[in-house]
Amino acid sequence: MSTKKWSIDPSHSEIQFKVKHLVISTVTGSFGEFSGEATTPENTFEGGEIAVKINAASINTNNAQRDGHLKSADFFETEGHPEINIKTTSIKKIDDDEYAIVADVTMRGVTQAIEFKGEYGGTANDAYGNTKVGLEVKGKLNRKDFGLNWNAVVEGGGLTVSEEVKLIANLQFIQQ
Repeated sequence: MSTKKWSIDPSHSEIQFKVKHLVISTVTGSFGEFSGEATTPENTFEGGEIAVKINAASINTNNAQRDGHLKSADFFETEGHPEINIKTTSIKKIDDDEYAIVADVTMRGVTQAIEFKGEYGGTANDAYGNTKVGLEVKGKLNRKDFGLNWNAVVEGGGLTVSEEVKLIANLQFIQQ
């Protein structure tokens, strides 16, 4: 069986996260710098592999003070742990455009297996004749599993920042 090699097209991809703040609203952030590769069987992601490297310091929540705090030892500790790495261990096709994905996620030196749902967006050729494929990936993790433990209790006993973090990646790959 032949395989295809792909690279993430960062100008047509995004990696975001969502976390509840004060339990009443959601803060959305993103990472501006990342790269990744995929190896797939001929016409499917099933049985393939995807690896993504994220520059943790490229975090952006549209608030410089908050971004600085997220880069600190309270959260990502980007000086000592500059990369977040995601590497699939299993990709299984559920139906025509849905996949069950399991990946090892490494942050702050801690690796945890996380389950994701993948949605195949299709294949197309761009104006330059390049073959591209789209994949939207969604999942959630507990930030405390990775040592991102900081929190503060607010009036009434609630927590400032939720432990659950939702991840959403819209990835466009270009065939190599």
